[in-house]
Amino acid sequence: MTRSISRRALIGGASAALALPYALRAQTAAFDFDVAIVGAGSAGIAAARELQKIGRTFVILESRDRVGGRTFTDTSLGAPFDAGAYYIHWAERNPWREIAEDLRVPVIDSSTLNTGSRFFDNGAATERGGRRGGFQNVMRLFDTDEGDVPDVSFVERIAGLGDGAGGASAIARMALGEEPENVSALDYARLWSGDDLIVPSGYGALVTRYADGLDVKLSTPVTAIDTSGAGVLLDTPKGRIRARAAIVTIPVGVLKAGGVRFTPALPEATQAGLDGLGMGALTKIGLKFDGNRFGLKPGTDLWERLGPRASINFECWGFDRDIVIAYFGGDHARDIVGHGERDAIALVFEEFVKLVGEDARKSFQRGVMHGWSADPHSLGCYSHALPGHADARAKLAQPVAERLFFAGEATGGEGFGGAMTAGGAALAGREAARAAART
Repeated sequence: MTRSISRRALIGGASAALALPYALRAQTAAFDFDVAIVGAGSAGIAAARELQKIGRTFVILESRDRVGGRTFTDTSLGAPFDAGAYYIHWAERNPWREIAEDLRVPVIDSSTLNTGSRFFDNGAATERGGRRGGFQNVMRLFDTDEGDVPDVSFVERIAGLGDGAGGASAIARMALGEEPENVSALDYARLWSGDDLIVPSGYGALVTRYADGLDVKLSTPVTAIDTSGAGVLLDTPKGRIRARAAIVTIPVGVLKAGGVRFTPALPEATQAGLDGLGMGALTKIGLKFDGNRFGLKPGTDLWERLGPRASINFECWGFDRDIVIAYFGGDHARDIVGHGERDAIALVFEEFVKLVGEDARKSFQRGVMHGWSADPHSLGCYSHALPGHADARAKLAQPVAERLFFAGEATGGEGFGGAMTAGGAALAGREAARAAART
């Protein structure tokens, strides 16, 4: 997947270079690549495939030791589970559905998996009526013309829902990974809806397979990007890269934390775009058992409400595998992740024991945590616009110096309807590649 970074590899062969006029050859030699892509997640991989189709030279610079970014299939528990992106959302126009078909990777309708849900309050079984009402009420407030939705917080938008407000607020934490007071209602209302598909072999595995054969430099973080001269200069621990243009797909959390130094400083509008976006903390913990199912059918969901601002969902035995996936978001997730992996797994396992009984202790084997908010390569699960900043994605999507392009789930999809998804990231990556190719 990797090869050494060399100017020679980019020219396309000595004979081809000699056929060019002298002036053009000198200009070409000044750059290592037509386009440098920063990040090998969904957006970066899709951008590379688009540049390949157009006929431009490129390289992908990835800080992790693997491709896929926040779309990652974990196999450490003996069977695959998606630690990050899971659903091929709005499958009717999601590019990953078509890619799966082309690669002959099976996908299934997500609605066929769930075999039932049970609800608990601090370990005690309860009815779902209040939560169902809250969900339906909040959907009525968002499933409308976005022009009717103000750019206020989720909390302000659902004000007046009464008893349903608690359940509605939980949607923000469990679907967006964030506290409802930190999310723009208008940004959420813009998100596309449609059918959801699931990849039994792993969404992350699909993205990784799509990257096969691409020129990816792993463990190569970009620390500085300079657009002050001709083209773009990118500094890495392994040397400097010179490209005509660059596509930056680094997560918003890393950019906001100063993970990359820009020279000159980013334009005011671009910085305002970053400042207007936050990152959620949706977290997943996988729990591996010895085959005891505790009377639960594969596909059963256990929803536990721990308090007004904390919930955990346990997805049990998906695809008939001996794994339970616990997920949770918002400040509750940040708190649990802050305990470290070992203690976080222990805390979540104890909640599962409350719901299924003490037999779980004898059957539990091991666990693994994916706390994206603490991952230095992402610093969050995915982006959301802050209240009053629904235009942040549009600002971030504007090219810088006509040769620096930001793309990813933060800018995904026409009208930003694909934001927060791997599909939207792929759409954004393709569009950025076409724009970069025109420079």
